[in-house]
Amino acid sequence: MRGLNRELIKSDFEFPKAVEPYFSAEGLPEKIIQFGEGNFLRGFVEWMIHQMNKQGKFNGRVVAVQPIPEGLVAALNKQDGLYTLLLRGLQDGKVKECKEVISSVSRGINPYTEWDEVLKCAENPDIEYVISNTTEAGIVYDSADRLEMTPPQSFPGKLTAYLFQRFQYFQGNAHKGMVIIPCELIEHNGDKLREAVLQLADNWNLPESFKVWVKNHNSFHNSLVDRVVTGYPKDEAEILEKQFGYADQLLDAAELFHLWVIEGSEELAKRLPFTEVGLNVIWTNDMTPYRTRKVRILNGAHTSSVPAAFLYGIETVGEMMDHEIIGKYVRQVVYEEIIPSIELDREMLSNFADSVVERFQNPFIKHYLLSILLNSSSKFKARVLPSIIEYQKHKGELPKLLAFSLAALIAVYKDGQIEGSSMKARRDKGEFIMKDDLAVLEFFVSVWQDFDTTRDGALRVAQAVLGNSALWGQDLNQLAGLTAKIADYLYQIANEGIQDTIAKLVGGGKACRC
Repeated sequence: MRGLNRELIKSDFEFPKAVEPYFSAEGLPEKIIQFGEGNFLRGFVEWMIHQMNKQGKFNGRVVAVQPIPEGLVAALNKQDGLYTLLLRGLQDGKVKECKEVISSVSRGINPYTEWDEVLKCAENPDIEYVISNTTEAGIVYDSADRLEMTPPQSFPGKLTAYLFQRFQYFQGNAHKGMVIIPCELIEHNGDKLREAVLQLADNWNLPESFKVWVKNHNSFHNSLVDRVVTGYPKDEAEILEKQFGYADQLLDAAELFHLWVIEGSEELAKRLPFTEVGLNVIWTNDMTPYRTRKVRILNGAHTSSVPAAFLYGIETVGEMMDHEIIGKYVRQVVYEEIIPSIELDREMLSNFADSVVERFQNPFIKHYLLSILLNSSSKFKARVLPSIIEYQKHKGELPKLLAFSLAALIAVYKDGQIEGSSMKARRDKGEFIMKDDLAVLEFFVSVWQDFDTTRDGALRVAQAVLGNSALWGQDLNQLAGLTAKIADYLYQIANEGIQDTIAKLVGGGKACRC
């Protein structure tokens, strides 16, 4: 079977009806240098650039720079930057699939063997944009980086060297600054990247004129990305390639939903006309409401539902949503407690929540609850605790399901034993391995150690956990009524079982165990 590349495209090969007709971007200039070549960027940014190119709105391609020594650049170049993207999920309750060959990548560069090629891109006047996704830990200042390194190790180091090369080549031309849009999943990613670049410029004793040029003529934009990209579908790859008639080492898969929120001007929105081709890209002066919406509803729904669902005996998000009792629990958490806790437009929140529920039901994504439980306490603090606090502030009472979600999270650690850097625990369905910060695991094991299933025992556990300010950033025993509520739930879970406790909460009576 022939592999996907330009020669295949130019032959008499005809794509099967399942794959959209191929659009060639050959000959279009390189306009974007991208640090990152992984599944997410190919299933998100490159797909968006491809959609604009098809409609003649952007007419440019991406140079993908491999951020670490091991990566996909060799495979990308072997396939001439081409790859197949599968978008699959539910839309208006119906299964929808799209398959398309993406042609927006011109080439890949491995900076660890071709650093000069990266610097040559800095001399290209057509390249105006920098996009990145180098993991959450990618935007960090590394004091060990040096300009003379080939390349500097960190992403900010590489970017600083790139910008300095451009500054020198164009002699500080004010019109040759870059538009820089990071996609890393950290708050204020653009601001933090700018800060790291300027810190490196100071550390490297670069000219003051360069720092002024960076500040005044390069724009760093905070952004928020949202799409689940599952990557190479290895379990289906052989079947899919037979359907396609060609082999594709870079086959990528993602959900249908996509959202990109970028803090930027109307002028920049015209230069990058995502919205003109129907893409769900929001340009704004302040992305805070959109981040709040995503963290509290999408991430918060996961974090508040998964502990209870996992203890119930459910394995995946899809099963959780389809379950008669737990599915009802999730929806009540979102619509009756999380949304009322957020002071934003109710219709906007409800529409986003509808999309979240549909995304959780995606039959093509098998998201295991145990993997979502990773580092649950820190996630709960950021994603769920604000909803509990704000709900009580607005309503004058505790949200019963969100409070229960905290009790369920605490109960996950019950009967745990430390094994190495993990914890072995048990639920009705059997043993499982819980992964979290070791200090967190050890704390929970010690808290549960002397639990005797009594109400007083449950109260002691609740007081100890809620009083751990290192976990929550505050003493949660100070929230009116929360300690007693958590203790009551822990007692019920220990004596009546998680299933009957949840069934009562959502109005489902006794849980069915048939």
